[in-house]
Amino acid sequence: MTEISRRLFTAAAPAALAGCATAGAMPARRPQLADAVTAMRRASRFMTTRVANRGGYVWTYLPDFSRRWGEMEATPTMIWVQPPGTATMGHAFLDAYHATGEAQYYAAATGAADALVAGQHASGGWNYMIDFAGEASLKQWYETIGANAWRLEEFQRFQDNATFDDVGTVEAATLLLRLVMEGKDEKYRAPLDKAIQFVRDSQYPMGGWPQRYPSADGYSSHVTFNDDVAGENVKFLVMCYRSLGDESLLPAIHKAMDAFVVTQQPAPQAGWALQYTVADLKPAAARTYEPMALATHTTATNVALMMTFYEMTGDPKFLARIPEALAWLDAVRLPDDKVKGGRAYPTFIEIDSNDALYVHRFGSNVVNGEYFVNKDPDDTIVHYSATRAIDVPALRARHDLLKSLPKEEAMKASPIAIRNTPLPRFFTLGTVELADLGANRGMARAEEPTEARVREVIGALNREGYWPTPIVDTSHPYKGAGPATPAEGDFSQTRVGDDSDSSPFTDPHPVMGISMATFVANMAVLSHYVDNGEGPQRPARQDWF
Repeated sequence: MTEISRRLFTAAAPAALAGCATAGAMPARRPQLADAVTAMRRASRFMTTRVANRGGYVWTYLPDFSRRWGEMEATPTMIWVQPPGTATMGHAFLDAYHATGEAQYYAAATGAADALVAGQHASGGWNYMIDFAGEASLKQWYETIGANAWRLEEFQRFQDNATFDDVGTVEAATLLLRLVMEGKDEKYRAPLDKAIQFVRDSQYPMGGWPQRYPSADGYSSHVTFNDDVAGENVKFLVMCYRSLGDESLLPAIHKAMDAFVVTQQPAPQAGWALQYTVADLKPAAARTYEPMALATHTTATNVALMMTFYEMTGDPKFLARIPEALAWLDAVRLPDDKVKGGRAYPTFIEIDSNDALYVHRFGSNVVNGEYFVNKDPDDTIVHYSATRAIDVPALRARHDLLKSLPKEEAMKASPIAIRNTPLPRFFTLGTVELADLGANRGMARAEEPTEARVREVIGALNREGYWPTPIVDTSHPYKGAGPATPAEGDFSQTRVGDDSDSSPFTDPHPVMGISMATFVANMAVLSHYVDNGEGPQRPARQDWF
C-alpha cells in the first residue's frame, strides 16, 4: 500500500460529489452516470489500498486475506504476472483513466507497471509470478507448492528464465507500451525496450519462439504455438511498430509470419502441432498430457492468423494451403452421434494414422500418478479438453471471400501499412485482435452496456468496496509430498488428486471473496458506460484529488 494510493483513492469530498449530482452535462441516456463514477472510485480505492502488494495483484483472495491464489496458491509476498493478474489490473486502471480523465486511475496503472518492472527478469521478459521476498522464497515455493501440482507441470520446478506462456510477458510489455505512449513517464521506456529486445532475442531464425527463454530445456525450448504464443508475439510487435514507428521490427514480424507457413504439415494432414523441435521442425510432445500429435484447435487458430497475415501483406502464400488445412479438419471431424456440446473435433490427432488420441491418467498425486495416451474416448481427463468446437464453415467463408477480393481491397486495413498510429484506447472492453489494429479499428469495445447491467454492477459493490465473488477455484493447503501409494478413490477424471495435490480444483461450496477478474469485468462495464465513445462525461471540477 503506497502513500500515493492512500492519497489519490480517498473518498471524494462532499462538494465534489455534489458537483457530480448537479452537473448539467449528464446525458439523459446515462442517468446512472454519477453512481457509476462513484462505484469506480470506491472499487479502485479498495484494490489499491487494501489488496495491492507494491502495486501488484494475484487473482483471488479470501476476504480476510488468509489465502490467495494465482493459477496456484500464492504466498503473501507474491504477485501474479499471468492474466488476470497485475498487468490485467493495470490495463483496467488505464482504461478507467481514459474513460474518466481522473488521475488516480493513471496512478494505479503506473503502480501495477512499477510492480512488474521490479520483477522483470534480467532477460527482459517475465515469469508467471513475482516474489518480492526474493529468489530463495520463490525457489521454496517451487519446491513445495509448485512441485506437488500434479497437473500443472510448468510449475513443478524453478527455472531462471521468463515465459511466453498464457501471454504473461506480452500483456505486461503491452502495459508498458501503453504507458510510454501516454507520454507522461519516460521511465517506462527502458523496461519496454528491454521487453521488446527479449521478444527479438528469443525468436528462432525460422521465426518461431520457445515457450521459455533463455536457457530453456525440454519441451519449453521447442518452437511453440501453444496458447497462441506466436500470434500474440506478432500482435505485440505490430503494436510496437505502429505506435513507436520502429521499422527495425518489420523483419521480425515477417519472419514470424513465415514460421506459420513452414510448420504446416504436408497433405493429407495439413494441420499444425502445438510445438516443434528446433533442429528439424518435427511435431513434438510437451507436457505429459500433450502428446506428439497434430492439434485441431491450434490448426483453426493458425488458419485464421494466416488469413490475417494475407490481409497484412497481400502475399498469396498465406492463403495457398488453407483449403488443405480445412479439408483435414473436415476429415477428422467426429460423427454427428459422437458430438457433445458442439465439440466435434478431437483435440489431438495421431500423425500418419489420422486417428484421434485421448489422454487419461491413473494414481492420485504427482508421486504415484501418471498420464497416458491411447485411442479410447471414454474416461478422459477433465482438466484438458479432449474435443474442441471449431467453426470450419466460417473459416472457409472468410477464405473464399479473401480469394474473391482484389489484393488491394483485402489489404486496405493492413495493420503494418502505416506507422505512428495510436494504440486502442481500451484494452479490457473486449479483445484487441491483430486484425483489428489496421486502420485504427482496434478499439476493443464490447456492446454498450444496458442500464440494467450498469445498475446490477453498481448494486453488487459491497460496503467495503469490492464485488463479492464465489472463489470457485481453490486448492489443498500444502502438506508435504504425496505418498508413493495411491490414495483410495478414482482420480482419473477429477481436477485434483489426493489431499497432497496442490493443483487448483472446483470448490463445490465456494466462499465469497475478492476477484481480479470480476473487478476488471465490472470496471470495463462502468468505463464503457461513463465514456460512451464520446470522451469523459464528468464534472470539470477535480479538486477531490
